[in-house]
Amino acid sequence: MSDPIPPGTLDGLLPALPVPLFVIRGDRLIFTNAALRKLLGLRDDELPSLLELTARFGPEERAWVEPLCEALARGEQPTPVQPAWVRVRDADGRQHLLSPVTAPGRVPEEQLVLLLDAEGGDAVRRLSTMLVSTAAELLRCRDESAVLELAVDAVHRQGFYVSVMLLEGDYLRHGPMRQEAESVAGAARLYGQDVHEVRFHRSGMPHLEEVLTSRRAAFHPDAFSMVRRLHLPEVAANIQRIYPPGSRALDAPIFVGDEPFGVLAVQSTTLTPANAGALELFAQLIGGALENVRHHRAADARLAEVSRLQSELIASERLTVLGEAAGVVAHEVRNPLGAILNTVAVLKREPRLGPAGASAVEMLEEEAIRLEDIVRDLLDAVRPLEPRPRPVSLGELVHRALGQLLLGREELPRPRVAFDEAPDVPDLPGDETLLQLAVTHLMRNAIQASPPGGTVRVEIRRVPDGVSLSVEDEGPGIAGLDPQRVFEPFFLTRANGRGLGLAIVRRVVLAHGGRVRAGARPEGGARFELVLPL
Repeated sequence: MSDPIPPGTLDGLLPALPVPLFVIRGDRLIFTNAALRKLLGLRDDELPSLLELTARFGPEERAWVEPLCEALARGEQPTPVQPAWVRVRDADGRQHLLSPVTAPGRVPEEQLVLLLDAEGGDAVRRLSTMLVSTAAELLRCRDESAVLELAVDAVHRQGFYVSVMLLEGDYLRHGPMRQEAESVAGAARLYGQDVHEVRFHRSGMPHLEEVLTSRRAAFHPDAFSMVRRLHLPEVAANIQRIYPPGSRALDAPIFVGDEPFGVLAVQSTTLTPANAGALELFAQLIGGALENVRHHRAADARLAEVSRLQSELIASERLTVLGEAAGVVAHEVRNPLGAILNTVAVLKREPRLGPAGASAVEMLEEEAIRLEDIVRDLLDAVRPLEPRPRPVSLGELVHRALGQLLLGREELPRPRVAFDEAPDVPDLPGDETLLQLAVTHLMRNAIQASPPGGTVRVEIRRVPDGVSLSVEDEGPGIAGLDPQRVFEPFFLTRANGRGLGLAIVRRVVLAHGGRVRAGARPEGGARFELVLPL
């Protein structure tokens, strides 16, 4: 309870106080100030009785006010009741929650009663409770847009209009907002674009610049004066027509760490310095939640980088071991293979070979060549790559690979190849021999995987980070498999494969600073894409 107000202030202080108050003598009101008359809709010369005043009270209050009035009318001095609050209807029938404070008047038989706004304090408590609860939810968000949407929703549910002004370099623009739809649509028509796309230079918004520079919120008793500084005259007039008169505004800075992020802008007729303080604190909590999101994003990126480095280390160790084994195999196998092929060449010139012998020699030559191809692929999969770049046409490499793979197979069952190259694809810097090797293995993989009569689709496109080559087949696909494992040496997706072709593709692409990925097609089959930088 406040300290008693000293006597002798009726003629000076009390009439000017913005707090509703009255003075009673017995059961009669002998004085009402302007704030009370405005609240109750009384004329300047109207002084109702205390009993008449109780008609404005709620039913709970009348239960103790009416006996008090009756005792005063009888000339008795009952012990005054000091309730925590009373409910009073104003001139428009709206109910207000007020806390009465009594004090002695100028003479002993007079009593001064002030009606303090209890609803405002209760509203601040409710608002603070909501904001603390929302802050806990904000910390569970994992992206910035979710933080901002949750924050503006929470403030709007408390009866405020709200928007976030996002800082982008030297400009501010509207982020998430909860405003009257008619106002937003009207502003979009007048600006000629969506309000979220309108950019305001910081120098043209000194009131927001001051908020960001001082890192302190600004309370505007007249929201429309701020609106007139911010928007076109037509937009400001439209806003003033739609929103209720007497609207107040708050601009609270949002900082992420030490960097300005934007401004939380709130408007309402019920906005007061007290609840504005709670909203300013909430803006700080929004900044903390945004910083939390960035910490999680950085942690995820570091974890992904660690996983990538671990995978590369494992792959490097595996290639080192495989390279040593491949060297031994190449040395021990290639010499006998050379002898076998030389012998085959001699036997093919032998005139005394019959049809059966000639067939056997031909089969021996095919198997020896196939074995030599395997040894060569094994060496390609593990040997160090040192690209020697020069301008290369990726489309020309595809045509060359298709000619090599399909030559002499015109009469055999094979898939159809649909090749589409965009006209704006430039040459790229690369090692022609290595890239031809990778493209050939990629095309061979798709052709061998697709059934006869199927279609292999090949596309070359210019993309933001280079040139993209995508190859789709209609084979069994890789659904259910880890897409990264198909690029490991000796990982087989079909019974007659070697498990080396895609491993070579990845090594060549990575050696050129590119990237390669695999995935399953929704229609069935697999899709491979490699992107090489320009």
